[in-house]
Amino acid sequence: MTYWVLNLCFLVPAAALLSAALLRRRRTGLRNRAFTLRLAGTAGVLLGLTAVFDNLMIAVDLFGYNPSRISGAFLGLAPLEDFAYPLAAVLLLPALWELLSPRTAAPSKENQ
Repeated sequence: MTYWVLNLCFLVPAAALLSAALLRRRRTGLRNRAFTLRLAGTAGVLLGLTAVFDNLMIAVDLFGYNPSRISGAFLGLAPLEDFAYPLAAVLLLPALWELLSPRTAAPSKENQ
C-alpha cells in the first residue's frame, strides 16, 4: 500500500464531512465565505509549518520513508504525501465542530 492510498482513507471522509458541514451552514443561514477563508488561512499556516518542520526532522534523520511507497514528488526533503495529514486535520476538525454544535437559536449577525 502506498502512502497516497493510506492518505485517501483519511482525506475522502474528511472532505465528505466538510461538505456536510458546509451544507448545514447554508441551510441554517450562515455564510460559508468567511468560514472557507478561515479554513484556507489555517491550511496555509499548517502546511507551511509542516513544510518547515518536516524538512528539519528529515534533515536530522529523525525519520525517513520507504522509497517504494512514496510518489517521488518532494517539497524540499518532505514527500508530498506528508502534507495530507495536516490537510485532513484542517478539513475534519472544523467540520466536526460545525456538525456537532447544536443549532437551536437563529444565528446572529456576528456569527455570519
